[in-house]
Amino acid sequence: MALIDELIADLHAESASLDAIVADLPARDWATPTPAAGWTVAHQIGHLCWTDMVATIAVTDPDAFGSVLTDAWSNPLGFVDAEAEAMARCRPAEILREWRRWRPGLTDALAAVPAGAVIAWFGPPMSAASMATARLMETWAHGLDVAEALGVRREPTDRIKSIAHLGVRTRDFAYLVNELEPPAGPFRIELTAPSGELWTWGPVDASNTVRGSAIDFCLLVTQRRAFGDLALAVSGADARTWVSIAQCFAGPPGRGRGVGDGPVRGEER
Repeated sequence: MALIDELIADLHAESASLDAIVADLPARDWATPTPAAGWTVAHQIGHLCWTDMVATIAVTDPDAFGSVLTDAWSNPLGFVDAEAEAMARCRPAEILREWRRWRPGLTDALAAVPAGAVIAWFGPPMSAASMATARLMETWAHGLDVAEALGVRREPTDRIKSIAHLGVRTRDFAYLVNELEPPAGPFRIELTAPSGELWTWGPVDASNTVRGSAIDFCLLVTQRRAFGDLALAVSGADARTWVSIAQCFAGPPGRGRGVGDGPVRGEER
């Protein structure tokens, strides 16, 4: 199976898993606050719906997406919250219906992107595989917020491998967005998957290392938990800096969390 097909299958499965949590949720429970300050369940699902819609437009109609970008840059630090707020004012059944409508449209559009083509986005242009990974990351992260708000335990899966890979790839971005010089040398990352498999990145002799649970690493890079709340072993000064600023989402630096605070919303959400 091609990489893009695997990513699309994972995105479909992750979305379906979250859908199952909210499908039969009473309308009043969509107003339940989530760990993201100011966001309810309706905000979380509404945000995913809106972002899947905008991603579909970016893939299928670049000119229309240019208009979306123009609108976004008129309120660069607030447009994501504004769109989530607008979606949250809709009836829960409408939010869910629209999200279900845009999800297959996005995956079909991503599957049709020619090899080597790039898609315009709010940050740097990306490939179809990168877009699918970004949507998987957001769906997983916001799904965690929803599940925590509703007291639902989600079974971890190896679908997070792409999220972990995104976290590794965005190492230098985290430094740059925090106005720091990225380290020159590679890091060694060793993560234990939910299945027990060992996932690794970087040379074995790297002086900066991060080792531990893949779930914890993904919680770190999506800024759903503070480093102090996670079972990750870190060595090397540069790696210690990285785990304090890591983020795999686009936009300005996330606000970070104190130990014990639980997850908060990042700028790209």
